[in-house]
Amino acid sequence: MGLISNRVDKKNLKPGDHIYSWRAAYIYAHHGIYVGDDKVIHFTRRGQEVGTGTVLDVLVTSSVPARAQVPCSTCNPPEEGHHGVISSCLNCFLAGGVLYCFEYAVPPALFLAKARGGTCTLAASDPDDIVVHRAKHLLNNGFGCYNVFKNNCEDFAIYCKTGLLVLDQSTMGQSGQAVSFVGGPIAAVLSTPLTLITTNAYGMAATAFGVYCASRYAADIGMRRDVAKVSVEDLTTRLAAGALQITEPNLPALLPHAR
Repeated sequence: MGLISNRVDKKNLKPGDHIYSWRAAYIYAHHGIYVGDDKVIHFTRRGQEVGTGTVLDVLVTSSVPARAQVPCSTCNPPEEGHHGVISSCLNCFLAGGVLYCFEYAVPPALFLAKARGGTCTLAASDPDDIVVHRAKHLLNNGFGCYNVFKNNCEDFAIYCKTGLLVLDQSTMGQSGQAVSFVGGPIAAVLSTPLTLITTNAYGMAATAFGVYCASRYAADIGMRRDVAKVSVEDLTTRLAAGALQITEPNLPALLPHAR
């Protein structure tokens, strides 16, 4: 892994790794937690992998390999009404794609060099045994309602790795991939006044890209101040009670290590 690619060989995987595989000509990536014994725990919409939640999914649906739609004999299909967190063998998770490993605690320079989100974060990972515990607990209890921009497969994997959740569920989740999807148009709008002082297309592009990088950096889970450490047991209790959103008055009692 490094600046150019996070590609990793299967033999180098260890339990607790956050892995992903690109889908549909790199339009989006599917994320999960490798827990050992050739198994990956990942979050889907009621057991079915979904794409971007946009019109691009027309392309996604037509390009997903057939093997992704027909689980192998070792992967039990989820029951009807399943909560969405499932366990698959590594091959079914990859669906014919290439295996990559998400990086944690990367230096700011490396984070910005990887201009597309969904591959790394500035946040540090917790120990592998805690990561696996969270993933297995959520496999049995769920991770709430799937939402492409606020609660997706990358959000699930990042939570398993860090224990961090966004306090206000009305805002963007932890996913760097989702930030990239919305960050481009936002950067273009925000940079419009600045581009008026430029005289060529290169200057306008550089300005927009700079705004995009700054917004992506500020939105990373390792930099945000609207996140808190939440135990997986407390998370599932709140999900069961329909009270996932964490409000400021509860922070001192709930999260002594809130950032």
